[in-house]
Amino acid sequence: MNYALLVLAPPGSASRAALGFARAACARGHQLERVFFLDRGVENGMGTAVAPQGERDLPAQWAQLASEQGVELVLCISSAIRRGLLDATEAQRHEKVGPTVAPGFTIGGLGLLVETCTDCERLLTFGEGC
Repeated sequence: MNYALLVLAPPGSASRAALGFARAACARGHQLERVFFLDRGVENGMGTAVAPQGERDLPAQWAQLASEQGVELVLCISSAIRRGLLDATEAQRHEKVGPTVAPGFTIGGLGLLVETCTDCERLLTFGEGC
């Protein structure tokens, strides 16, 4: 089965559930080409966040999944910019010091979410709706 994930929740239980599902699906041989992070979900790609001692570093775990499984991690550009999450291109465009997006994540528009929806067999949403 070809899955896609939409993550609306910040780092926490819903994001961990999405990551757990993604790992389990890949381990069972299912396809997972893209995870799209929208609204507060983009906080999962914050490169400047530091996990408190004893807690999991979710951005690093998402990046590990992307690296090992070839999954694309896309942060919604409007949601990301609104929260100060910038890649190198956006940082330069907005004349900011540098990128704040965690390694393994990219920034993209809603068109990628639409493309994801048309290409997958199942889209699963994690987190509260808009």
